[in-house]
Amino acid sequence: MSAALLQSLRGRLDDLRPVQRRIAGVILEDPVAAGAMTIDQLAAAAGCAQSSVVNLARELGLTGYRELRAGLVAEAARAVGDQGELAFPLEIDANDPLAVSVERIAAADARAVRDTVRLLDLEVLERSAERLAAARRILLMGVGASGLAALDLQYKLTRLGLSAHALTSAHDALPAVVGLSEQDVLLAISDSGRTIDVLDALDLATELGALTLAITGAPASPLARGADEVLLTASREPSFRAGATSSRIAQLAIADCLLIALAAALPDAGEGALRRSRAALGGRRR
Repeated sequence: MSAALLQSLRGRLDDLRPVQRRIAGVILEDPVAAGAMTIDQLAAAAGCAQSSVVNLARELGLTGYRELRAGLVAEAARAVGDQGELAFPLEIDANDPLAVSVERIAAADARAVRDTVRLLDLEVLERSAERLAAARRILLMGVGASGLAALDLQYKLTRLGLSAHALTSAHDALPAVVGLSEQDVLLAISDSGRTIDVLDALDLATELGALTLAITGAPASPLARGADEVLLTASREPSFRAGATSSRIAQLAIADCLLIALAAALPDAGEGALRRSRAALGGRRR
């Protein structure tokens, strides 16, 4: 049983059928309570048949409801044991006291980083770093909040001496992607994995033979299915926080992990580039 059952469910929400999405909603709203339900109770709470609950479990790669329930109980118990009442931060309401809202935001953001690290496939991370290190040119594509993560990663990669350029709109990205070849890499960033501009850039890069990497929170999304390598993030976005920070913080955590993996892939050149960039900026620090 994966320790990331709830995150897997959360990441697949947009790709589930409506009835499965209702069941997932009941589970994610209160994982502790859902783990205590029988299959008929969960089906009743979601307004569906028991067979729909079983189908959802199989969609997650489980044998049936018994394994789903056991996973929920184990994961919820571990999370509550680690973090207490902040294990599953509640939705933020505009009418909540400021102190409560701040505490819930901090809990959600910290959880996003912890869950992202637990989700991280180290073999994929290592392969991605090696391909980035060998690339002639690296394009980083992200729109909106994901564009900020692309810009951050551009800064990190250029400090290692790599040729990296962040693109934050289709008008910038598509003309740049046209120049890619098999020697190049496109790293596409989208929390939902469904951003049209990002998907268009990915499709074009694939046609041109470039390696494609993805950073996304949706493992069953078109972006995850289309990329050569996928690094998954974990975040939970309360509905009150449009463009909230937890998905961006999770993406930045992946960027930091890539930086460390790249430093290992480029031990001499990477360290030398970092040393030179620090020296160039040293006189400007006060």
